[in-house]
Amino acid sequence: MSVPEKITGITSIKSVGSHLDIEDHEIDLRAVASNAVSLGDVGTSLTNDQKWFILKRLHFDHLVSLAELPVQASFMIEKVEGLKIDEAVQILKDAAVEHEDDINIPRADLDLIDDLIASADSHSYVNEPSDIKEKLDYAIIKDEKSNTDQSSPEQPTVFGNIYDVDYHQIVDWELQVRLEAALIAYHSPYPEVRAVIEPYDDPSIPVETVRVYIAGIIWTAIGAVINQFFAERQPGITLDSSVVQILLYPTGLILERILPKWKFKIWKYTIDLNPGPWNYKEQFLATLFYSVSGGRSYVSYNIHVQKMAMFYDNKWVDFGYEVLLILSNNFLGFGFAGVMRKFTVYPTAAVWPTLLPTIALNKALMQPEKREVINGWKISRYYFFFLTFAASFVYFWVPDYLFQALSYFNWMTWIAPDNFNLAMITGSISGLGLNPIPTFDWNIISFNGPLYLPFYNQVNNYIGMMIGFFCIIGVYWSNYKWTAFLPINSNGLFTNTGERYAVTAILNERGLLDEAKYQEYGPPFYTAANLVLYGAFFALYPFAVVYECTLNYKSMWKAIKGLSIGFKSYNKSTFEGFNDPHTTMMKAYKEVPDWAFLVILVISLVLAIICVEIYPAETPVWGIFFALGINFVFLIPITAVYSRTGFSFGLNVLVELIVGYALPGNGLALNFIKAFGYNIDGQAQNYITDQKMAHYVKIPPRSLFRVQILSVFIASFIQLGIINFIIGNIKNYCDPHNTQHFTCPNSRTFYSASIQWGVIGPKRVFNGLYPILQYCFLIGFLLAFPCIAFKKYAPKKYSKYFEPTIIIGGFLNYAPYNLSYFTPSLYASIAFMWYIRTRFTAWWSKYNYILSGGLTAGVAFSSIIIFFAVEYHAKDIDWWGNYVSFIGIDGGNGRQSLKNVTAEAHDGYFGPRIGNFP
Repeated sequence: MSVPEKITGITSIKSVGSHLDIEDHEIDLRAVASNAVSLGDVGTSLTNDQKWFILKRLHFDHLVSLAELPVQASFMIEKVEGLKIDEAVQILKDAAVEHEDDINIPRADLDLIDDLIASADSHSYVNEPSDIKEKLDYAIIKDEKSNTDQSSPEQPTVFGNIYDVDYHQIVDWELQVRLEAALIAYHSPYPEVRAVIEPYDDPSIPVETVRVYIAGIIWTAIGAVINQFFAERQPGITLDSSVVQILLYPTGLILERILPKWKFKIWKYTIDLNPGPWNYKEQFLATLFYSVSGGRSYVSYNIHVQKMAMFYDNKWVDFGYEVLLILSNNFLGFGFAGVMRKFTVYPTAAVWPTLLPTIALNKALMQPEKREVINGWKISRYYFFFLTFAASFVYFWVPDYLFQALSYFNWMTWIAPDNFNLAMITGSISGLGLNPIPTFDWNIISFNGPLYLPFYNQVNNYIGMMIGFFCIIGVYWSNYKWTAFLPINSNGLFTNTGERYAVTAILNERGLLDEAKYQEYGPPFYTAANLVLYGAFFALYPFAVVYECTLNYKSMWKAIKGLSIGFKSYNKSTFEGFNDPHTTMMKAYKEVPDWAFLVILVISLVLAIICVEIYPAETPVWGIFFALGINFVFLIPITAVYSRTGFSFGLNVLVELIVGYALPGNGLALNFIKAFGYNIDGQAQNYITDQKMAHYVKIPPRSLFRVQILSVFIASFIQLGIINFIIGNIKNYCDPHNTQHFTCPNSRTFYSASIQWGVIGPKRVFNGLYPILQYCFLIGFLLAFPCIAFKKYAPKKYSKYFEPTIIIGGFLNYAPYNLSYFTPSLYASIAFMWYIRTRFTAWWSKYNYILSGGLTAGVAFSSIIIFFAVEYHAKDIDWWGNYVSFIGIDGGNGRQSLKNVTAEAHDGYFGPRIGNFP
C-alpha cells in the first residue's frame, strides 16, 4: 500500500471546519475503505492511551487488530482531536440544558456531562490540542503485548487491560470533555442510536436507482399479500421490514449481476441501470419502499365489518367504494407527515426506538466489519443473523405445529381443566394470563418488542397491566354491571342472555338504528376487561394532554411556533433551527417542499368526499373535516410520546365518543369517520417512522417521498384483493373458534365499538348502561397533577423512569390479549435491555438488534411455509401436546362465565328490564 493512498483515506475524515458545517460530517467511503487506517495514522497529537480510551468509550476496545480501524472509530478519533476545548465545553453546556430530563440518556452519562462542566472553571486549558501529555498512564495496566507492531494486521495489538478504567470517571478532563462533546456534535447522545447509526455520510453513493424500484415493487407486492392475509390471525404473523431486508439483499445482488450496464437520458436526467455494486443506501431505500405499506391498511377493518354477513352485511359495498376508501385513508396521512417531520424527525430527542432493529440489520448485511472478540464472541453480525434466523426457522415448527402446547403454555389449567376460577385467572386463551411461564414461542415472547423498546417502557407497561388485572378481577367477581354473566376477557359484545350481539337485529334497511327493534332485542353489554379498557382509554386522553404538555411545554411550544412560522415562511428550509449532526448531514440533499404534502392531502380529501357522496355510507362531509381537525389538535402530544418512548395510542375511542354524540344511532358513519380519525395520525406516524430511518441513514428526502407514494398506491390495490379473497375463501373466517387462528380480534373490536358507540351511542351508554365511564375523563385529568408533581420534584433516581402515560396504556392490552403475551416480553427485556445492556454493553451494541431481527425473521418465514404446507389444507397431528392447551374452560369448552344466566338471572336475562332499556 502506498503512502499517498493512505493519506487520501485519512484526509477524507479529517476535520475541515466547524461541526455545524455539512462538509465536516462527510467522508469518501471508497477512499477510506480502500486504505487500511491504523491507530497510529489517526489522532496523531493524541497518545496511544488516549486513543485507546476513545475506543473503549465507543466500545471498539475488543478489536483483534488495531492495524485496520473501523471507519467510525477513525472518524471519531479525528473529530475528538480536532474539537477545540472551549467549543466542546459549550456543546456540553447546551446538551445539559436540552437533555436535563431526557429519559433515554443513561443517568451516568448525564452525570458525567455535569461533572465535566463543573470542572471547567478549575482547568486552565488552551484551544490547540497539540501538546497533550499522557495522563492515563497511571490508570491503565500495561499488558506485555503493548509493544506489538500496530501496522501488522496478522498480529493482534493490545495496548492494555483497561477494564478497571471507568470512562464515567474523570481521568483526563481535556480528553473527556472533547470526547463527550464529539459524541453529541458528530454522533448521538443515545447509546442505542450510536449502536446502529454511523456518524458520517457519503453523498456520492447512488441511492434512487432502477434496481431499488424493481426490488421495492416485488417485495412490496409480496409483503402486502402476506401481511394482509395474516392480519386477522391471533397472534398475527408479520413479514416486517427487518425480515424483508434479508430478501432484498440477495435480490439486489441478483439485479447487480443481471441488469445491463446501460445509461440513457430522459429529459435532463441520466438513468444508470446498473451503477456498480449494490450498496447500503439502495438496500435501505428499498426497505423503506416496503416498510411504508408492508403491513395492512386500517380500513381493512371497515371492509370486513361492512361486507361480512356476521357483521353489518352491507351488500352495496363494491370495489369502487373500497378503492376510494383505501386510497383516501392511506394518503391523508401524507399531508400530516409533512407537518410532523419538524418535531418528530429532526429533533435529537425523537429517538423512535422501534425502528432501530431495521437499521441494525441493514448494517449487518451491507457493511463490512473488523474482527472483534467480545466476551469470547468472535462471530460477525452477518453470520450471527443467519445463525439465529436458521435456528428460529427450524424451532418455530415445534410450538406452531408439532407441539402447540409450547405456544399457549397454560400449564396451570392442565391441573384442573374444568376449574373456572383457575382458568379465568391463569388461562392464556380465555383468561387473564397470570402465568409465570406462559410460552416458549418467540412469536409471543416478542409481542411487545422486548429487544428494542426501552426497558422502562416494558416495566411501566407491565405495572399498568398488573393494576388493570386487579381492576378486572374486582369488576368481574363483584358482578359490577352484570359482567359476571359474561366471559371475563372477551372483546366482543353480548346480549342480555349472554349471546353474541348481532347488530343486524336492531338496524333498518339503511343501516341505522331501528328503535322498535332495539327495544325488543336489548342493549349490548361489555365484558369486565372491555369495561376496564374503555375506562382507561377515557382517562388516558385528558391525562396525556395535561401531563405531556405540562412537562414538555418547551418542546411543544417550539413545535407549534415552528409550525406557524412554517406556514408564514413556506419558502424557508424545513431544517432551519436544527443543528444536530444528523440534520446537518441531511442539509446536503434537496428537501420535499411543504406544498407537495399539501397537494397529496387535498387530493385524498377529494376522494374521501366523493366516497361518502356517491355511496350510502350515511356519513356527512363535515365528519371528514372533523377527523382532520381532531388529528391536528392531538397530533403533537401523541406523536411526541411515541417518538420518545415507543408507546403509541390512537384517537379511535375519542372519535367514537364525539361522533356517537353527534350522529346517534349511526354505526356506519362512526366506522367511516373513525377510520379517518384514527388512521390519519396513525398512518402519518408510519410515514414519519420511515422519514426518521431515512434521516438516520441519510437517504435523500425526495427519493423517499417518491417511493413512499408509489409503494402505498401499489399495496392498496393488492391489499384489497387479499381482503376480498380471504372473506370468500377461508372457511369460518372470523369465527372465535377458527382452527387456523383467524379469529379477527381487531375487526371484532372494531365491530363492537361501532355498535356500542355508534348504533347505541354514548348518551345511552353514559346515562344508562355504564355511567362510571364518563367520570374516567375527570379521573384522568385530576390524576395528571400528582404525577406531574412527582416527576418534577421527586428524587431523580425514582422519577427519571416513571412514565405514567405508559402505565395507563398498560390497561389497554387486555381484551382479547392478556398477561401471557407480555410477561415473557418483560423477562426478555430484563435480560437484554437491562442486564446485558448495562453489564455487557459492547456485546449488546453489536448483537442485540441482530438477535431480534434474526429470531423474528425465522418465525415469519417458518409460519408462512407452515401455513401453506400443512394448515391451509389441514394435515393435523392429533396428540396430547397439540390439544391439551385447548381442552377445558380456557380452551372455550364448557362454562365460560361466573354466573349462569338461565339459573341466576331474574326472568332469564340480566341488565335493565324490558321496556326500560336506555
